[in-house]
Amino acid sequence: MKFLFATVLIDLIGFGIVIPILPFLAPDMGASNLEIGLIIATYSIFNGLCGPFWGRLSDRFGRKPIILICLAGAAISYIGLAFATTLTAIYFWRAFGGWMAGNFGVASAMIADMTTPENRAKGMGMIGAAFGLGMVIGPTLGGVLSGNGESYTLPFFVAAGLSTLAIVAGFFLLEETMTPEKREEHAAEQAQHQKVSLLKMLKETHNTVLASIFTLHNTCVSVISFLFPLWVATLLDWGPRDVGIVFGVQGLAMAFIQIKLIGPLSTKMGEVNFLMMGIGLTCVGFIAASMAETTPFMILAFCMTVTGSTLCLPILNSITSKRTPFRFRGQMMGTTSSMSAWGRVTGPLLGGVVLHFYGFSAAWLVALALCLVYLGWAFSQRGVANIEEESPQAPPAA
Repeated sequence: MKFLFATVLIDLIGFGIVIPILPFLAPDMGASNLEIGLIIATYSIFNGLCGPFWGRLSDRFGRKPIILICLAGAAISYIGLAFATTLTAIYFWRAFGGWMAGNFGVASAMIADMTTPENRAKGMGMIGAAFGLGMVIGPTLGGVLSGNGESYTLPFFVAAGLSTLAIVAGFFLLEETMTPEKREEHAAEQAQHQKVSLLKMLKETHNTVLASIFTLHNTCVSVISFLFPLWVATLLDWGPRDVGIVFGVQGLAMAFIQIKLIGPLSTKMGEVNFLMMGIGLTCVGFIAASMAETTPFMILAFCMTVTGSTLCLPILNSITSKRTPFRFRGQMMGTTSSMSAWGRVTGPLLGGVVLHFYGFSAAWLVALALCLVYLGWAFSQRGVANIEEESPQAPPAA
């Protein structure tokens, strides 16, 4: 698991480098707030289309080769962005990068392969910690390398280099969890149950609403990451370096929480109660953001929304894996990755439209309304049993 953590971390640092740059690079090429939202959404549109595809391939051919292929695609997309001189080129390379971004779903399936139901939340927390550390180092590095608009090319080359490093590390260090024996078992079960479409799989596992919650969760999260750079650039005249540093400090705090606290706290409180706590903190952050007018208050609101939303993702992944039969696990984790991507489509587009017509306060309040729906769903999940807890026939952990 440590090697998987390292590989995912290196990849996410590369991903994080881009975050503080695009909201400033696109306007330099003439993009409006609505177009910035569309550029950010383009990546997620194609990520949403590819998630189940990569998940099925990982079930059939193994997790490791799919992770390496996706890393190669990420490196190519960063190099393309480094040479982009038009909005059309940025759209194309973001679309290509989104199509190749199947890593998170496959890595989540890999964690599910290696853990038992009892320690799965902790395992998913390790992936969440890799994401958190990536959001520490990546945006900070991206902001420092780009300054406040002096150079946007260098950060993309560094991101490509990191993805290449992750390929090398993954090739030598990652161990396959979907072994030939497991793939044969999976193929036999699939043949026994015949090929299952996405909709049929969701219906058979009763996970349709659960999969949709990933869209809702990531809509809220992407509204935060879309609005914050524009918010502070407009009200405080910040640049990429300032935004990157704030993302980095917040990510450092979140990495500590994910590594040290999620496992014990979710065990003590129960996963659903822990999830409700995270959503509640996010709601409070959205309320604060809608009223914030000073720098300390704005940063506090941002920290509450990001902290709350980041606490939720490992728990959602853990709950999903426990409510999905083994034969569907790779496909389901790929599907949740895809549904997450659709949330990252909806968030920037919705945020861009509301921001354009009604301003920042209204955009934060719309995010709050979505988060309250999310909280209502979590409340309804108290007492819902997990498949692996009910079935003594659950497959053994790797």
